[in-house]
Order: sequence, then C-alpha cells, then structure tokens
Amino acid sequence: MENQDKAIKVISNNRKAFFLYEILEKYEAGIELVGTEVKSIRAGKVNLTDGYAFIKNAEVWLSNVHISSYAASSLYFNHDPRRIRKLLMHRKEINQLIGKIEQKGLTLVPLKLYFKGSLVKISLGLGKGKKLHDKRETIKNRQDQREISRILKNN
Repeated sequence: MENQDKAIKVISNNRKAFFLYEILEKYEAGIELVGTEVKSIRAGKVNLTDGYAFIKNAEVWLSNVHISSYAASSLYFNHDPRRIRKLLMHRKEINQLIGKIEQKGLTLVPLKLYFKGSLVKISLGLGKGKKLHDKRETIKNRQDQREISRILKNN
C-alpha cells in the first residue's frame, strides 16, 4: 500500500498560523512520539497554536506544541505535555529548509496534525510573518466574503 492510498484523519488544525503568517511552502514530517502521546493524540488532546519548529544540528525539532497527558496512564509512565519532539524528514528537505530559513529569515510553523494510516504526521508551513496592515487586510477580506455570501443567500 502506498502513502497516497492511506486514509488521512485530521486531529488538529492551527488556524492562527494562517492569520499570523503568509505560508509560502508546506512540508510533511513524521514525529517521534512516546506511547502515551499517541493515545492522547487519538483522543484529540492537542494544541498547535503556539508551536514552532527549529533546526539544530541538521535535525528538525518541534517545540511548544501541547499534547495533554494521557488520563488513563500512571504519573510515572506519562509524558511532559510541552516537551521538545524530534521531527522526521528527509535529509534533502532539511538542507533546503536550512538554506531558506537562514537566507530569508522565514519561520517553520505547524499547520496541521493528522493520522496518515496509522502514522502521526505533521504539516509544517514555511512562513513569513505578516505585518499589522496585512492582518487588517485579511480581516477585511474575510468580512467582505461573509457579506457577499449573506447577500447571495438572501436572494
């Protein structure tokens, strides 16, 4: 069975990332997890809002993503909810990211956490921070779209 055939089940979306950043490229990565983290993810106890990824020693790391402790586990075997997790990517992709992040001052932001078959994957966005006027423009466009759809609905 190839990766394209596997069912994708989205666990968590980071909607705030699309508001704060202009996403230029998207990447898919696996995550190195412990058992209680996988069980918490299956229960949907994940928050990507403040998360970011960074590159250290030619490896990609995910920081500040909150995966809640698993309730049915003992205190001894449970994980730290905000621990730094290693992301699994191809060397070629990591080298491309290193060049782009250092050269243009871009940021790696987690966009979506999902199951692809039985594997937990994360979608990373290479983003450029929006300025205040860009954020205002995004809000204005959203309100205009809402108004247009409301008018079309009434007619």
